[in-house]
Amino acid sequence: MPEGHSVRRLARQFGDVFGGRRLSVSSPQGRFSEGAALLDGHTLLAAEAHGKHLFLHFDNALVLHVHLGLYGAWSFGGDSTFNGSSSIGAPRRVGEQESFADGNDDDAYSGPPAPVGAVRVRLAASNGWADLRGATTCEAITLAETDLVRARLGPDPLVNRRGDAGRFAANLQGRKAPVAALLMDQKIIAGVGNVYRAEVLFRRRLDPWLPGSNLADSEARKLWRDVVSVMNDGVADGRIITTTPRYWTANGKKAKPAAEAAALKSSSFPARDNAHFVYKRDGLPCRVCRTTVLAADLVGRRLYWCPSCQA
Repeated sequence: MPEGHSVRRLARQFGDVFGGRRLSVSSPQGRFSEGAALLDGHTLLAAEAHGKHLFLHFDNALVLHVHLGLYGAWSFGGDSTFNGSSSIGAPRRVGEQESFADGNDDDAYSGPPAPVGAVRVRLAASNGWADLRGATTCEAITLAETDLVRARLGPDPLVNRRGDAGRFAANLQGRKAPVAALLMDQKIIAGVGNVYRAEVLFRRRLDPWLPGSNLADSEARKLWRDVVSVMNDGVADGRIITTTPRYWTANGKKAKPAAEAAALKSSSFPARDNAHFVYKRDGLPCRVCRTTVLAADLVGRRLYWCPSCQA
């Protein structure tokens, strides 16, 4: 499931390519025909995200609300204004790295292609198109209903309003469930998924099984700040990278100081198997202490942690 940084990038992308444009909205699959009819022919005013929820605001005071879930995906195409536009969602063949579509020359673009597969909704303008498939939620709602959706969600680290750190800390401390389970609860914090929860708990050296009620307020606030930091990095990078160059390896050997310094100056990303501390590294040695990384199922997703660093 795309995490909050990808949905934030998605909202920015919609604003860039469709903002201020009148859109043709259709449902080739047919499951969203009534909602598409309400939005068809109207202008996209703004695109925003809260956690994993995308809100596209139209000029008739209606909002297209989309939650991709595990199987949803957006794909894009169009003229040269779509250069750099990325397809986000399932199938996650490239993990947390988005696949980028090449925009065409302006005079070569002649309209969207025939829909392929079960396209729930197609948005099209004179410059390009966007297709949605397989989303958990796809609905046309009012502004009041949008506010109700937001009210059910916890604070978004990518918004990080004044008081959000304290709200997050109180959300954790008010529950006895393991902190690793609470980080996946979108009512506690919006936008964190399976990768971020494993990585930030390791970075803070927190036992994932620690009850939220046992977490000190100061530590909860530090956890919040780290989530804010790594998720903003994810927005900038287009993928989740939680390690630093000192932990990047080549042929199984840790980088030497000179290589570390060179990596810090480089704009290139680490190899995929160097991007995370513990996520999907069960059975491998911890990058810090060399203890074997463990994994277990928790709230329906696979949790990864180091039993030594996070004791």
